[in-house]
Amino acid sequence: MGKDMTYAERIVEIGKEIGADNTEAYIYWHKDLSIQIRSKEVESLKSAEQRGVGIRILKDGKRGFAYTSDMREDSIKKTVQKSLDNSRENEPDEVLSFPLPAAEYPQLDLYDPEIAQIPVDRKIEIAKEIEARTLQQDKRIKQLERAVFEDREYRITIANGHGLAKSYHGSSCGAFAYAIGDLNGEQQTGFGMDYAKRFRDLNIDEVAKEAAWRATQLLGAKSQKTQKAVIVFDPYIATNFLGLVSPGLSADAVQKGRSLFAGKLNQQVASLEFSLVDDGRLPQGIVSAPFDDEGVPTSETILIDSGKLNSYLYDTYTAKKDGTVSTGNGIRGSFKGGPHVGTTNLFIKPGKISRTELLQDIKNGFYVLEVMGMHTANPISGDFSLGAAGLWIENGQLTYGVREVAIAGNILDLLQHIDGVADDLRFFGGTGSPTLRIAQMMVSGS
Repeated sequence: MGKDMTYAERIVEIGKEIGADNTEAYIYWHKDLSIQIRSKEVESLKSAEQRGVGIRILKDGKRGFAYTSDMREDSIKKTVQKSLDNSRENEPDEVLSFPLPAAEYPQLDLYDPEIAQIPVDRKIEIAKEIEARTLQQDKRIKQLERAVFEDREYRITIANGHGLAKSYHGSSCGAFAYAIGDLNGEQQTGFGMDYAKRFRDLNIDEVAKEAAWRATQLLGAKSQKTQKAVIVFDPYIATNFLGLVSPGLSADAVQKGRSLFAGKLNQQVASLEFSLVDDGRLPQGIVSAPFDDEGVPTSETILIDSGKLNSYLYDTYTAKKDGTVSTGNGIRGSFKGGPHVGTTNLFIKPGKISRTELLQDIKNGFYVLEVMGMHTANPISGDFSLGAAGLWIENGQLTYGVREVAIAGNILDLLQHIDGVADDLRFFGGTGSPTLRIAQMMVSGS
């Protein structure tokens, strides 16, 4: 079971000894490496390792929380006591509970021993290769802001007073390139990235090609006159917009009246082309896990099915409040905080046509590669007004670069007007999307 499980079970015992009604221990250990290269030299090499425990206590209907990174017995005892003391400061809530052990959990292969076995010197060489291959892609790529290789190994262990005692071990790696394109003194930046659960699946050639392509497409770009046009979202841009959609699918936001999807369950909220899934057990998903950060088995939750709002995301607390079951979406940022409703592998289901086919009948359109000001969009109302840049589409072809324009609207209107979804699903970390086509939007320019 490992020493972390021994710690976790001991914490539950201590909680019982000092009078807690129930105790939960969440232990998170991780080891990170990040190597950053610039001009063939190591600009930074960071290696960090951390282990800590978050302890939740239930007593007389109240919840307390405390955490520590000191795993010695005396420190653990003090932290359990502190959690109990903190519970006395809170109001009782009959909905509070910890999950029971499940009958079964998904069987997932999350750990790649090869990542840890590769020497650091070799990982430095990989980062240098990313830089070199990006520079080779296009003569307009004069330099890179940075090229990065990074990896993470982690272990999560949970135990509570109901007899739940589970642990899993995982790893991942990533490659990044941030390139600078230059044309007669005009410069543009572009990125390429790839994440993988297994080292052998990391594709640095594609990272290099993507960074060079994005850094050169907007060189010489110009503004466009104000007009209505078909809009096409690059997969990365579509995932940006999912950042507006996902908060509203949290049961917590719905219960607090802070969701644009409140009261719309089983209603049509998007076009028939649009389906949205959260899948915490997705094979090779970057954030896949057998259970969430409360110990509930992860699952596939179809949130929007052919445009119809099918479900919200739940953790244990919000599920009990609604008289339903958790979807396995109790997520923690670290051991220093309790769980909240969050997404796992969130993605738009791919369609059945290629990106080329998606574009081919567009006479006049805008392929969006960049948006500016996404932080100003309102996730509750869904309203947005964003600066944008990309490529103009004429007769099905990507033609010249366009910048200094704006797109504005409401996310619900946008979802209703999606009339094409390509088959090129691409993940950026835990969020994924294929290329999307929106029937018409206003493009404001010069």
